Amino acid sequence: MTEQAAVTGTTHSFQAEVSKVLSLVINSLYSNKEIFLRELVSNASDALDKLRFKGIADPSLLPEELRIRIATDEDARTLTISDNGVGMTAEELVENLGTVAQSGTQNFLSQLEQGADMNLIGQFGVGFYSGYLVADRVDVVSRAAGADTANRWSSDGQESFTVEPAQRDEAGSDVILYLKEEHAEIATGWKLRNLIQKYADYVDHPIQVEVERPAPEDEEDAEPTREWETVNQASALWQRSPSDITDEQYEEFYKHLTHDWEPSLARTHFKIEGTQLFRGLLFVPKRPPFDLNDRDRRRGVRLYVKRVFIMDDCEDLLPPWLRFIRGVIDSDDLPLNVSRELLQDSAATRVIRKQVTKKSLDLLESLAKDKKDDYLDLWEKYGTVIKEGFHFDPSYKDRLASLLRFSTSAGDEVIGLDEYVDRMPFSQPAIYYAMGASRAAVESSPHLEGLLDKGCEVLYLTDTIDQWVVDNLSEFRDKKLVSAMVGGLDLDEDDSDDKDAESTPETLGEFGDRIKSVLSDNISDVRKSSRLRKSPVCLVVPDGGVHSHIEQLLRAGNAEMPRTKRILEINAQHPLIMNLQRLHSTDADADELAKWFHLLYDQALLSEGSPIEDPALFASRMTDLMTSATAADAAG
Repeated sequence: MTEQAAVTGTTHSFQAEVSKVLSLVINSLYSNKEIFLRELVSNASDALDKLRFKGIADPSLLPEELRIRIATDEDARTLTISDNGVGMTAEELVENLGTVAQSGTQNFLSQLEQGADMNLIGQFGVGFYSGYLVADRVDVVSRAAGADTANRWSSDGQESFTVEPAQRDEAGSDVILYLKEEHAEIATGWKLRNLIQKYADYVDHPIQVEVERPAPEDEEDAEPTREWETVNQASALWQRSPSDITDEQYEEFYKHLTHDWEPSLARTHFKIEGTQLFRGLLFVPKRPPFDLNDRDRRRGVRLYVKRVFIMDDCEDLLPPWLRFIRGVIDSDDLPLNVSRELLQDSAATRVIRKQVTKKSLDLLESLAKDKKDDYLDLWEKYGTVIKEGFHFDPSYKDRLASLLRFSTSAGDEVIGLDEYVDRMPFSQPAIYYAMGASRAAVESSPHLEGLLDKGCEVLYLTDTIDQWVVDNLSEFRDKKLVSAMVGGLDLDEDDSDDKDAESTPETLGEFGDRIKSVLSDNISDVRKSSRLRKSPVCLVVPDGGVHSHIEQLLRAGNAEMPRTKRILEINAQHPLIMNLQRLHSTDADADELAKWFHLLYDQALLSEGSPIEDPALFASRMTDLMTSATAADAAG
């Protein structure tokens, strides 16, 4: 839109998805329509914060007082929320109010079509449209800081909006709600004050309403006067003592900060004194953002310096593996003109980041100890992100280890490593784990047979990132973490009771050599197994190798990644293996024997959930062997 268009006034169609979102907001989303006030006051507060930040470089932009004023007209049935903040140009009115969350909108609508919870809408920046919950028309009169002209945006929330020239004496914005008849009481003074105290008492700017003062009794000709009165505390919540703040105030502040519709799952409020003086108020959202794993999206805590807003998404104060935490940090020691570039190189930033990380871990540990069900809910949503800390910040691995939670072979319960170690049999030498694409794939793996037979509990690692965890966490409470799927797992030590030395050859000898020769393109070695009980074979990872599940995922993203040749372990006591040994002793070079070896290898792949490279050849070999076996039975 050009400046000339703004002068003459123009009508615009909403972005294609806006009408759909407006319909959801107005008709489906809010059970409590009063929260429109929180959303619109939050927007006004943000506009004041942005102007205060601009004023650092250009103090001439700042008015004598930054404030929000809310006026009502019962006769006209209007409510006007005004700020003297940064304001908007005509182009910004079109861009900011004619689209919804821009690139995120389509993603949001797509999730709704798939049955996502509509509370997700709080993540898409549509708070302004909550005004249509109580109004059938909304006007915005805005003048950008430093500009000489103002413009009016107007819409009934249907298909289009208009932008035209307007008058405003100072920079800032007026949001004018033309209330629906059923919400007319909002325009009454008592109702408005109650709503402000309920939903906006935490806002760090004065919120003023106009009140009428009676004329002095000793002045006969005096008339009542009207003046603006501040009705909120107008003090930064994080600057106040926690003992003076109610749970309701914390939660309203959280909703103001994040535009989330639900209360937070946990919070921590702290003051740090020492080499750096700063205060913080951090929250864990109950629901993860839809783009939690989008590393290109900016996120972080809101940064203030001496209560002056600096930036909204300061990533430098939190590590990426705590990117789900929201909140405010207010420093007394950073310079007011701090920039992102300066933050990245600042020693003060590193001190603050270390302390904020510590406080965040304290919060998670406290939740894990005192509110186990809430922590399991948190872990289900954010556990994969927290595990990234083992890769990005291994110095925290000991604290992160206590936060880990896993499914295990012991049942449906999800447990931590402390609980695992506490209930280990005294003779168990290590913490055992198995890795796979899902619990179902892992718990049916033949690799676990010997461990389960001995009464050992096995952790199920089913996240892709679990490889990073075990690569960096080699032991816990002096117990090594050992994969049930690696070579060298010897379960026959001190277990002479169930070994039959006469029936089990000490080595696989020439039989093993023949298997290795036939399968040389697929395996690196053949060994006798101590872990198998019911299955004839399994494939295990050689030293320094990658688990099959992880390799499949890596190869899916990189076709050039070479395949690891694994070790084929043989259960020498299995009837099938013993029969094949007899067949080998009769005719070591039989073609049928080679087919059996290939079939055993494919069976090992299937049992661990890996794909077979040539399903048609697998079917052909199986058909040939079944035909031979049934022919022999028929002849017998």
